[in-house]
Amino acid sequence: MKYRHFIYGMLSVTAVAATVMLPLASLAQTTVMMAETKCSDKHSRLESESIQIALEDFVRTHDADIGIAVITDRGDTVCLNNGRQYPMNSVMKLYQAMAVADAMQRRGHRLDSMITVSRKEMEEDTYSPMRDRYRGGDFRISIADLLKYSLQQSDNNACDILFRHVIGITETDRYIRSLGISGFAISASEADMHADTTRVHENWNHPLAAAMLINRLFTEPVFDTDKRGSEKSGNEKRWNEHDDMGKGRGSDNVYQRFLTETLNGCTTGENRLARPLLPTNAVIGHKTGTGFPSADGYPQGINDVGFVRLPNGRSYSIAVFVKSSRYDMAETERLIAGLSEIVWREVDGE
Repeated sequence: MKYRHFIYGMLSVTAVAATVMLPLASLAQTTVMMAETKCSDKHSRLESESIQIALEDFVRTHDADIGIAVITDRGDTVCLNNGRQYPMNSVMKLYQAMAVADAMQRRGHRLDSMITVSRKEMEEDTYSPMRDRYRGGDFRISIADLLKYSLQQSDNNACDILFRHVIGITETDRYIRSLGISGFAISASEADMHADTTRVHENWNHPLAAAMLINRLFTEPVFDTDKRGSEKSGNEKRWNEHDDMGKGRGSDNVYQRFLTETLNGCTTGENRLARPLLPTNAVIGHKTGTGFPSADGYPQGINDVGFVRLPNGRSYSIAVFVKSSRYDMAETERLIAGLSEIVWREVDGE
């Protein structure tokens, strides 16, 4: 995937929003609106301008509605099309997981706490590796394993079971807002969205909200470490043996560490944000989302939100949301990979 690499001078632009005219019959009709949505007052200018212009150039030459937000470890924040509402799809499970972990800690419950799941709770007409494993009726499963199914494999049944057994949809929305995150809404379960596909628009975010959320998770204390209670266990020791992907003090909290390590093991969307990072030894923790296709068969709601730590010690958060695309799924995922490569190369200094 080729793109133009820009090294810009000391300009002061806080954000950019690129509006792509569909279809791309004439690039002359493509307009660029500067500072549509303010992202941050903090910039190391040279780097932020270079990222900004390279991303803008890439987006304007592709026939897709793309929203992007990037937060670097130097305090730079770059956004494209951040003023639009992008359906989260399964990125919602990242928001949910943080609410679940907070609820478990506040109640003094361990992540290996077990619940009983009734067979009737398992929807058949949905993506669910967990359902395929537990075919024999009711079963017992830990909250930790439900979170792994939800975050790493994007299991829809696991997600809705967590809503029913741990913390509801409204409470999840309220918790994320309590972190100071805005620019999003959560009001539908996976079952709701499968029953009525128009409800995917009820779970939406601005790209910056998602980037801020995963950045908080990987770089700052999110959960109150004083409320861990008896959570220290063999599992905690095992999680603490892993490298700290984020630089924040929050990594010593077992609930927070569990989430970051689980996201690090995400197996979905391997051809999206993670693809260009494979030969670099960078580490990425991420959560994907994939929507229902449009009436004419094109991909919609193809998303990926991640935290990347490079071998040189630099790190950044990145959120890419493709609301609609005029390409097939493979090419749409290559768009996300291309954007990921741009940010990686700019931050890495190549």
